Amino acid sequence: METRPFVSVIIPVKNGGRFLTSAIESVLAQDYRHYEMIIVDGKSTDNTRKIAQSFQQARYLLQMDEGFGNALNAGIDIARGELIAFISSDDIWVINKLSLQVDYFMQHPEVQYTITMVKFFLEDGDAIPPGFRKEWLARDHVGFMPETLVVRKSLFNQIGKFRSDLKISADVDWFARAKDLDIPMAVLPDVLVYKRVHNANSTLDTSQVRVINHELLKSLKHSIDRQKNAVNSQKNTNE
Repeated sequence: METRPFVSVIIPVKNGGRFLTSAIESVLAQDYRHYEMIIVDGKSTDNTRKIAQSFQQARYLLQMDEGFGNALNAGIDIARGELIAFISSDDIWVINKLSLQVDYFMQHPEVQYTITMVKFFLEDGDAIPPGFRKEWLARDHVGFMPETLVVRKSLFNQIGKFRSDLKISADVDWFARAKDLDIPMAVLPDVLVYKRVHNANSTLDTSQVRVINHELLKSLKHSIDRQKNAVNSQKNTNE
């Protein structure tokens, strides 16, 4: 009988006590049971630590440095799983998210990471943030984001982890690296993540627009440089 892979679920959180319980409970409700849960706390000053440590099923890790990329990396460093998954403290997984993605890996051993479709939903009582378009709530989206991602841990050895110098766009840069290197991947057609839109979403904070744009341009430049290097390398090989 084939052994089911062990999954490490990483929850990065900073001052996310408002929604953290629902995120954790959506992990605990998974119909795939062969996993561990790691909560990486970015030195929260609210009740995040108390909530995280109230769940005996979770491993609690206090982040020693700063930043979103570093939080993800800290979880990866202590992860025991063959597969790695991530969920934000304000999002919700569908009950069969892990089982569907794990099954896909088992059926397609060449695939190195999978993502799923995602649907946004507006938190009751919160206004739509300035950085979010109302029409995005009406349709499903391909989730190139950590919340949908399940990835073989070994891939981080191949293409690297998340960049610590990017405050907001470390995930965008990672997906770009994987794409530029033609890493085999798959998009599952089901909505398996519900992404909460609320008035404290860091990626929708209009005060961070300049930072976001700067980081996206930096990631784009790195991607162009990688593609140029790949073309030049191929030319040298053929000469």
